[in-house]
Amino acid sequence: MDDKNSVVGVYKSHSDAEQSVRELQKAGFAMKKLSIVGKDYHTEEHVVGYYSVGDRMKAWGKLGSFWGGLWGLLFGSAFFFVPGIGPVAVAGPLVSWIIAALEGAVVVGGLSALGAGLYSVGIPKDSIVNYETQIKAEKFLLIAHGTMEEVQKAKELLAKTPAQELNIHSANEA
Repeated sequence: MDDKNSVVGVYKSHSDAEQSVRELQKAGFAMKKLSIVGKDYHTEEHVVGYYSVGDRMKAWGKLGSFWGGLWGLLFGSAFFFVPGIGPVAVAGPLVSWIIAALEGAVVVGGLSALGAGLYSVGIPKDSIVNYETQIKAEKFLLIAHGTMEEVQKAKELLAKTPAQELNIHSANEA
C-alpha cells in the first residue's frame, strides 16, 4: 500500500519543522501526504480531544501561529491528550489513522492512540516508542507518506533541513 511507506523527521523546534514543510512544498511534494505531530499547551480551555478533517482547529495554544499556518497547508487537524505524553497536536493524514484506531477500538500491544495511529501507517513499535519519547521532549515529527519513490524523494529533500533524525519505514517493516 502506498500510504504504508513513510519518512519521519524529528525536529527540535516548530520553526525547523515548518521550514521543512515549506521546503517539501516548494519541491512539489503533495501536502496531502504530510503529517506533523508535536506537543502544545492549550491556554484558553482544557480540551480532551478535538479533531476535524478539512476544517480548521477552533482553539490554539502557545504555538497557535505555527499550527494555524500548517492547518492551511495540511489536510486535517486534531488535538489529543495522550497519557504519559500530554497535549499533542496533529495535522495531516495521520489524524484519520489515529481516529480510525480510536473509533475501531484498535488495541495494539499497549500503544497510545498516537502510537496506534503510527503503527497503522506501517511504523514499527520500537520506532514508535522513540517517536513518543521525542514528542514528550517537546520535539516535532514531520511524516511524509507515499510510495517508496515519493518517500525517498522526501528524505533527500529533508536531509537538507535541520532534522535531528530521519528514518524511512516501509510497508514490509511493520
